Amino acid sequence: MKLMLRPLIVLFVFLSVVVGIAYPLAMTGIGRLLFPHQVGGSLLFRDNQAVGSSLIGQSFTAPQYFWGRLSATAPMAYNGGASGGSNLGPSNPALLDAVKGRVAALKAADPANASPIPVDLVTASGSGLDPEISPAAALYQVSRVAQARHLDPARVRALVLSHTDGPQWGMFGESRVNVLLLNLDLDRTR
Repeated sequence: MKLMLRPLIVLFVFLSVVVGIAYPLAMTGIGRLLFPHQVGGSLLFRDNQAVGSSLIGQSFTAPQYFWGRLSATAPMAYNGGASGGSNLGPSNPALLDAVKGRVAALKAADPANASPIPVDLVTASGSGLDPEISPAAALYQVSRVAQARHLDPARVRALVLSHTDGPQWGMFGESRVNVLLLNLDLDRTR
């Protein structure tokens, strides 16, 4: 029994050190060297204060800001520790009520806007943390934001277009606009 036990203990200790300590430290070091921004959480700063991450959506409700997708996380919106959708199906009355409420809020915030409301402004993403909206959703909000900030709508539209990223690697997904990056840049615009 002792002959079998010793190699097992040595192997266990060796693998614990390699897989539990050396490998994670090596990957963290390589990540910090090659991708320092991403390893640091893709944090965004304003006046040396962290204001958020470009990877997690935030709640913007003031009329002078672009609004992102709804968040179904609990107990609060955009809770990074509770990522997940609402799991409400298309025939669920609670989903219909939530969509009607968001449509009403969008129309109340910009009553003159007769454009069709993009679906991503009235539904939550699967994670509840989506930091991006479609270019159509951002362009839908241009008149409200421009009016609230007393800016020329053409200037706000140009800002949206400058923040529009194409599909990932040119072929995966759809074009998108990061709401936090756009709002931070909007705050710098005078």
